[in-house]
Amino acid sequence: MNPKFVLMRKRLPLILLGLGIVIVLFAYPFYQRVFSSSVTIQDGDTYDLYIPTGADYIYVGEKLLDDKIISNPEGFQWVARQMNYPRHVYPGRYVIEDGMSNRELIQLLRSGKQTPINFTFVKFRTTEDLALHAATYFEFGKSELMRVFADKEFLSKEFGLADETLIGTFIPNTYEMWWNTTPRDFVKRMYKEYRAFWNETRRAQRQRLNLTRMEIMTLASIVEEESNRNDERPQIAGVYLNRIRKRMKLQADPTVKFAVGDFSIRRVLHRHLETDSPYNTYMYAGLPPGPICTPSIPAIDAVLANQKHSFYYFCARTDGSGYHHFSKTLDEHNAYARSFHNHLDERNIRE
Repeated sequence: MNPKFVLMRKRLPLILLGLGIVIVLFAYPFYQRVFSSSVTIQDGDTYDLYIPTGADYIYVGEKLLDDKIISNPEGFQWVARQMNYPRHVYPGRYVIEDGMSNRELIQLLRSGKQTPINFTFVKFRTTEDLALHAATYFEFGKSELMRVFADKEFLSKEFGLADETLIGTFIPNTYEMWWNTTPRDFVKRMYKEYRAFWNETRRAQRQRLNLTRMEIMTLASIVEEESNRNDERPQIAGVYLNRIRKRMKLQADPTVKFAVGDFSIRRVLHRHLETDSPYNTYMYAGLPPGPICTPSIPAIDAVLANQKHSFYYFCARTDGSGYHHFSKTLDEHNAYARSFHNHLDERNIRE
């Protein structure tokens, strides 16, 4: 046998061992960079990463480092470059799980498969308050949304809405939306939900009342402000509908507070009733130009399924229950009103 061949056979294990060591030395750092766990979340199992519109992968890496989600920014950037993430940075909300590798992390971020947020709101009386609330959920700020709210051409052309009726298209609920939704898309989505709210049943109820959708929303906003008692709201709605049919002024205290611009008023006085505003239903007949708040679904449905009765007046009870006395005649109502005013005097509530 050839001596050189014998020598080679003897050295082969050492050669293979050396190659193995070299491979391990080079492969292990690669494995560490790409496949080993690189995400550590201290407080919980997940972390919400919000990537602003226009951000680059350097921003993403620094954000993750600052929030102590990754400990090796060089490894993150190396994997990001290898996976071409710099050209595929998409804004949005991404839920990152504890123990993710750099590869899993980059794969999620470059896919653009963000996780939606749940946007929830209840009652707001002005679009400014609504915009301030929405800005705590979305990427856009209050001023950006207010500019859209003030864009009369956009509101009129897209939805046939005016400033006064815009707030009536926001149905209080929880909506699944993207964090980086634009202000215009936000308004479009809310209007879409508003249209979907008017299903076949509600459309039929509205038509029987011979009122437009926005008139229903406006009346519902008054009912919303008058009582927190859902079981009483259909009765209150019936009072106002009776007044509308009789062409009586609504004389709704909440509309006066809206006209004055002060909902902290606990006692509506004669000076408040002298406020010259189309929202002052003591001064002007019919419904005001638009809703005075975002009415809840129970308040809207209370108008649509209002209680049929012969009452034209109602006055708050003095027992603190939140319920009202209902009257068919003005004399009966005035007696309840005197009792209520005396109750306010006893509690030293003057305004």
